[in-house]
Amino acid sequence: QVQLVESGGGLVQAGGSLRLACAASGRPFSRYFMAWFRQAPGKEREMIANINWSGSNTYYADSLKGRFTIYRDNTENTVYLQMNSLNPEDTAVYYCAYHLSGSLGIPTSYDCWGQGTPVTVSS
Repeated sequence: QVQLVESGGGLVQAGGSLRLACAASGRPFSRYFMAWFRQAPGKEREMIANINWSGSNTYYADSLKGRFTIYRDNTENTVYLQMNSLNPEDTAVYYCAYHLSGSLGIPTSYDCWGQGTPVTVSS
């Protein structure tokens, strides 16, 4: 069964940090680009970071301004998102997904969405 399970979200004060994890199963993890998306209330789901098969190349949305780091451990079939200097605009449900084909920046290029992990940043 192909599955992604996100964890690590929660309530944090502005300026704080969280580390999200996404545990993958059911596919050869190291063969897939992976990405983190987020969806804030009333907004569309947006891709915020992606990472290539080996972890040697990463991409971040401009809005993150160097505060987030995506990395992966292929021995543990897990992709992580380290989030620092959080602010209330980062409040959202965070999802990971496998990239299948097409543009790396759009949700329809991905599948097997997890249930998401909510992040709330208080001011």
